[in-house]
Amino acid sequence: MAVKSSSLSLIIALTCVLTSTVSAQKIDYSVVNVPEESGLEFVKITKPSDYVAMPPVIRKSHSAQWLTNKILGISSDGNQLAYLSLRNGATNIFLKDLDKQGSAVQRTNRTAIQDFSFSPDGKYILFSEIRGKNNRQNINEIFRTDAKNGYICRQITSGDCDYSPVYSPDMKQIYFTRMEQRGSSIWAHDVDKNFLASYVSGMNPSVAPNDNSLIISRVNNEGRGEIWKVNPATGAEECIVADPVHSFTTPEVSPDGQWILFVGDGRIPTGKGNSEYVNTDIFACKIDGTQMTQLTYHAADDLSPVWSKDGKHIYFISQRGDAEATPNVWRMNFNH
Repeated sequence: MAVKSSSLSLIIALTCVLTSTVSAQKIDYSVVNVPEESGLEFVKITKPSDYVAMPPVIRKSHSAQWLTNKILGISSDGNQLAYLSLRNGATNIFLKDLDKQGSAVQRTNRTAIQDFSFSPDGKYILFSEIRGKNNRQNINEIFRTDAKNGYICRQITSGDCDYSPVYSPDMKQIYFTRMEQRGSSIWAHDVDKNFLASYVSGMNPSVAPNDNSLIISRVNNEGRGEIWKVNPATGAEECIVADPVHSFTTPEVSPDGQWILFVGDGRIPTGKGNSEYVNTDIFACKIDGTQMTQLTYHAADDLSPVWSKDGKHIYFISQRGDAEATPNVWRMNFNH
């Protein structure tokens, strides 16, 4: 996979169906799991009538590009799942009770929400929304809404291409990605002083709860995504996950700060010469980049992974388990 910042800024439309290039592939999506995933228990959390939005994946012969934004979230008490749903041509945030498994409740009434995250105290939801174009670049603006009541929103940024907002553990900073002419970079909004500051190049920040370090994805000179650890106070940077062939994005730090989830490209031989089918899978490693392991191997696309609050399960979006390749939210156990 080649994940170029300029290309990712164009992949902004969330869909509930596969693109024609994906549908053309002969894949048995009805299979829930494959032999390489033995030891994992997969539970489907949503149903087709929830209209879960599927991050688009654009495939080429030996590479793929995918929307790296986080479109799943777990409430601070661990009782509710938040997801993006595409209904009537608009993407909005819906909440589903994980215990009762009843109908979902709509939390926003917008047009094109792109991604979101819960605040650490559970009171707010940060989200970004596509708001038009400016000089051929999409305008994405960041908002905050009440996690229980929703609808009324406070605008955080305006006029730029901003996405992937996330609070720091103390809720004094809102980190986010800003797409600019030179690429993507991590910015912060100081909540009390109400000013913006630029930090480092990269995208999709996740904050480690133990030391407030930023875990981000960054594109190297060859166009492959890497996972980096950045100290926002000192500026120290360390590449913790990189590969000469594969690409990795969308890091998510575990609640105890010991592990990182992320998405990477998988390669499945088709049996026709050197031909491969490229999909997206979920990986994990320790916070220092060691003990890296691939968790999923299904030919379906597994995307946007998030942790349960006890760190024992992972929620993600996938078309697996559905003969029509309809995306749903799934849960699997984490045994490491």
